[in-house]
Amino acid sequence: MKKFIFTVTGTEVGKRADVFLTELLTETRSQIKKIFDKKQVLLDDEPLKASYQVRFDDEITVFIEEAKGISIDPVNLNLEFLYEDDDVAVVYKPQGLVVHPAVSYKEVTLVNGLKYQLDHLSDINGDLRPGIVHRIDKDTSGLLLVAKTNFAHESLVKQLQDKTVRRVYEAICLNPFEEDSATIKTPVGRDEVNRLKMAVTETGKDAVTHFKVIKRMDKYNLIECVLETGRTHQIRVHMQYIGHPILGDPVYGTKPVYGTTGQFLHAKTIGFNHPVTDQYLEFSKEAPEAFQKALETFNLK
Repeated sequence: MKKFIFTVTGTEVGKRADVFLTELLTETRSQIKKIFDKKQVLLDDEPLKASYQVRFDDEITVFIEEAKGISIDPVNLNLEFLYEDDDVAVVYKPQGLVVHPAVSYKEVTLVNGLKYQLDHLSDINGDLRPGIVHRIDKDTSGLLLVAKTNFAHESLVKQLQDKTVRRVYEAICLNPFEEDSATIKTPVGRDEVNRLKMAVTETGKDAVTHFKVIKRMDKYNLIECVLETGRTHQIRVHMQYIGHPILGDPVYGTKPVYGTTGQFLHAKTIGFNHPVTDQYLEFSKEAPEAFQKALETFNLK
């Protein structure tokens, strides 16, 4: 059983405890309900009700049982590593590959490939997410940091929290831009109607995306986004919010959906300070073939 401790910040005050945890954990709402029913959510060592409205600086402890019956066998996915040493690795996640397994997803994931190609991984996140420091969506391609030791894991997580990790994405967006660059600063949280989606909502967590237009045509645009925060689906939600949904996005994009590979979004560059040496390292990887073909089709190269 894994133990998690979350501290309530100013932007989260007044939320129901179950909503608060749903936004922080990967578990579904029904799984969160079971955790409360089993009295595995505590405040001051006392079981907490799901309906409790969290207060500033509350320290909420959650105990989550590791999912059973999910095989995390090593699988040769021939993953591409742009960097690897005894502490960290930078891996390219292809489009269409889920980062780690879950109760609702038991197919082959990036984690299976990591376990095949790397000799050891951090275990802070339990058996289902070894080495996983952060994630990108299944149909988003690009670079991810992988922690091989717990020390490296804690360092990389802190860098993410301190917003010192450089994360640069590129995307193909719809509709003409008036500006050349801008910053989107609107909170992102669970959609109040469809809990499977994220949305710009007053009850969400602070989210900041900086973007600039690299090349524009009448309808299609190539943009670069720099993440200051890393909320779930942040770029996809933010671009839809300002009227420039990402091409091919089946959830936040226009209908009919263009193509068959999902959103044209690519995590191109990642930069960080090495957990041991403190040396700044930065790596980049060009977008996959489907993305490149779309750029050629819309004269964006």
